[in-house]
Amino acid sequence: MSPRCFADRLLETVESKRSHVVVGFDPALESLPPELVASRPREDYHCSEEWQAALYRDFLRPLAEALVSEAVAVKIQVAYFEALGGPGYKLYEELVAFCRELGYLVIADVKRGDIGSTAEAYATAHLDRTGADAITVNPYFGTDGVEPFLKRARDCGKGVFVLVKTSNPSSAEIQDVVLQGGEPLYARVAALVRQWGAGTEGEYGYCSVGAVVGGTHPEQGAWLRTVLPGVPFLVPGYGTQGARAEDIARVFDQTGSGAVVNSARAILYAYRSRPECSWLDAAVAEAREMRAALWRAAGRA
Repeated sequence: MSPRCFADRLLETVESKRSHVVVGFDPALESLPPELVASRPREDYHCSEEWQAALYRDFLRPLAEALVSEAVAVKIQVAYFEALGGPGYKLYEELVAFCRELGYLVIADVKRGDIGSTAEAYATAHLDRTGADAITVNPYFGTDGVEPFLKRARDCGKGVFVLVKTSNPSSAEIQDVVLQGGEPLYARVAALVRQWGAGTEGEYGYCSVGAVVGGTHPEQGAWLRTVLPGVPFLVPGYGTQGARAEDIARVFDQTGSGAVVNSARAILYAYRSRPECSWLDAAVAEAREMRAALWRAAGRA
């Protein structure tokens, strides 16, 4: 029996949860709730990396359990875990399995891209061995650098989100460079995404090769939606980076679907702006408000 298409699973989860929310797992020691940090004395651990990993576990597992009704997916930024060496990477693998058991789709935010043989190793590590449902990919190496990930989308029901127009301010330095034909570079990458998605389409008309499109660039996002019908968007930039639901409205398709929106710091550390709540309740309240705002912006409410 063939594995189910990632795009179908993504769109069905959006509908069943009535949510476009993706929670970014970007843990930072200095931002953790002070009472949580105080609960695990540093001197109880052999090294600081083991201590930090234990704190991240105490923080992220309850968040995953509490947010499961609000979010369709978690996006785990592997850099924060790799920075802790072995203890951190072990926790990353643990969280992928834990979140999948809870019913989330899990996006490994690794932004990998390399020559074909190395890309194959990255695909094996994050999609095969660790078992994430989808992965973020840097397309700078061209087709042979993304083919190992595309093969998992075609054959194994995995998802691939290709960096097209990212949310960071300096993205224009490269992504907006005008090519000889008059189009910006991100438009050429968008054309490749459309090409790379061939053969990964599901029953709803969406392919499993998606695009990362920053919510901080609403005009470009709206244009990309018109040229990438049937391509799911992963939209960073909501919340702390400044994108609002109304900025993101035009990346949804005509049915109000086709995109999921990531927020990390605004949800994880909502307790800092909601002193009346516990850190866990504050995160849930923030995610619930985001969910409702995006549902309205998509024309669903």
